[in-house]
Amino acid sequence: MDNTATKSPVMLYTEQTPNPESLKFVSNRMLYKGTADFREEELAKEWSPLGAALFELPYVKGVYICNNFVTITKEFNYAWEDIMLKLKDFIKNYIEAGNEILKEGFAEAMEKIEAERGASYEYTGEEAALVTKIKELIDTYVKPAVEMDGGNIEFKKFDQGKVVVVLQGSCSGCPSSTVTLKAGIEGMLKRMVPEVTEVVAEMG
Repeated sequence: MDNTATKSPVMLYTEQTPNPESLKFVSNRMLYKGTADFREEELAKEWSPLGAALFELPYVKGVYICNNFVTITKEFNYAWEDIMLKLKDFIKNYIEAGNEILKEGFAEAMEKIEAERGASYEYTGEEAALVTKIKELIDTYVKPAVEMDGGNIEFKKFDQGKVVVVLQGSCSGCPSSTVTLKAGIEGMLKRMVPEVTEVVAEMG
């Protein structure tokens, strides 16, 4: 008996993101429980066979994989109408073939890098409580909305009232992300945590 018949076909559709250079390719399969942001081919080659394969296409500048979608950031000299269907077919065929999306151990390796980066920021007492609250607010209110747009936001550090966040996926280099950051996130955090004076972003 052929078991493949029982598997539902891979469905894939595209969604606009606020960044004109990024497009979200959403599938009906869970690709990766977590966030994987590839800005450069080297990291993709090391950890993501899907990312590495996409980077081989001349018009792919960035690959962001999260849950059931892949956000592709294109090289600006290409138009979506010329490459969207090619990318859609490519991703669909890749998933259908059951090829590896991300290698085992990726999350742990990234956590280690993050921990090393963040090790210099030791929070004590009152500041530690503030940081916990800021992280919770970002995770609860900001992340889900940003994810809908094909991106991600991570808390990086809190220093004398200034919150530094890292933008990934479609959010990095997106013209509207600065507005979202200042009007939305900064406004909310200032209201909820009066100690916050401003929010600034670094590109992931």
